[in-house]
Amino acid sequence: MDPQGGSAGPSPEDPAPKDPGPKGPGPKDPAPDRRARRRRRTRRVLYAALSLLCVGALLIVGTGYWAYHHYTGRVQRIPNAFPTDVPQSAVPQPSRSGSQTFLLVGLDARSDLPTTGKGAKAPEWKPGAQRSDTMMLVHIPADHKNAYVVSLPRDSWVDVPGHGRAKLNAAFSWGGPPLLIDTVQRLTKVRIDHLMVIDWSGFKKLTDAIGGVDITVDKTVSRRNGPGGVWTAGTHHMDGAEALDYVRERYGLPRGDLDRTHRQQNFLRAVLGKLLSTGTFTNPLKLKRTLDQVTSVVSFDDRLTDGDLRDLVWHLRGVRSKDMAFMNAPVAGFDTVDKQSVVLLDANASDELWEAMRNDTMAHYLATTDGVDTLGKNVS
Repeated sequence: MDPQGGSAGPSPEDPAPKDPGPKGPGPKDPAPDRRARRRRRTRRVLYAALSLLCVGALLIVGTGYWAYHHYTGRVQRIPNAFPTDVPQSAVPQPSRSGSQTFLLVGLDARSDLPTTGKGAKAPEWKPGAQRSDTMMLVHIPADHKNAYVVSLPRDSWVDVPGHGRAKLNAAFSWGGPPLLIDTVQRLTKVRIDHLMVIDWSGFKKLTDAIGGVDITVDKTVSRRNGPGGVWTAGTHHMDGAEALDYVRERYGLPRGDLDRTHRQQNFLRAVLGKLLSTGTFTNPLKLKRTLDQVTSVVSFDDRLTDGDLRDLVWHLRGVRSKDMAFMNAPVAGFDTVDKQSVVLLDANASDELWEAMRNDTMAHYLATTDGVDTLGKNVS
């Protein structure tokens, strides 16, 4: 205390009072921190989603790539399919343009045992046991934008090497794939690059595997196979057994074997329309199913390597059924030889067709040639 009774000032031992300084703000506002944290969380979520998307895309591509390689490597091969004892003068020159021509053969084994594909339980050919019921030349241009399918009627009266004149389908029965290929090459002067074989059991299995096909019949005609009756005009959803009856029918058709080949083409077009639908090659599961179905029923010659097959599948990934043209080889008329009904091919008109196939000018041929027996939208 001060001796005068007043207040004493601070002693030297007491700390000096703190200067409060200028008046500052109150408690800090947390809103900016919350917004920053939200932005950081949002970025993390987006990065995680993007990472998952990238991983998913890689898995899809990887799965598709695996299926693509795995299934093309499982295709059944036919050994020694090509003739080896043919004079060089009788072997057509390869295409210079890079186009390819396949011989598609459908076997009439009349058996429930599959002879083609990875499920084959019987040989592809046994002397006298099978005739090639379907023969089509499938021409694939160098640009792989289209495909051209030309049916050779099974009853075509032709020269079969070593056997004289006979029906074309007898060549397979007598000498298997080599004799049939030799016969077709001499007939057309077109080089057969590869052989593809499917039997009737395969037709049924493939049709059922894809859930059946829709086939349009333009007018009511008799049905002699199966339960009989008629095929009524309109669209029919056919399972494997019905499709088999449909493509085998011949006697109830106005033009016999020629209408039958168009039925086969009509069926093939319907199957391909399903197999090559949009998204098959970009959807790995769909690609797997498609390859599984096809490889289970189809066999190729052993000259077609796995790499060749993969390249072919890849190059044709954009082709749809609308990009395919189906036609019959030109026919001059019909006849009976040794009590057999035969088809007489038109040599002059056929020469133009085969030349277009050799030169890879099929589009020009169809655009400039009148009277080509092409497959219409609807078939009897």
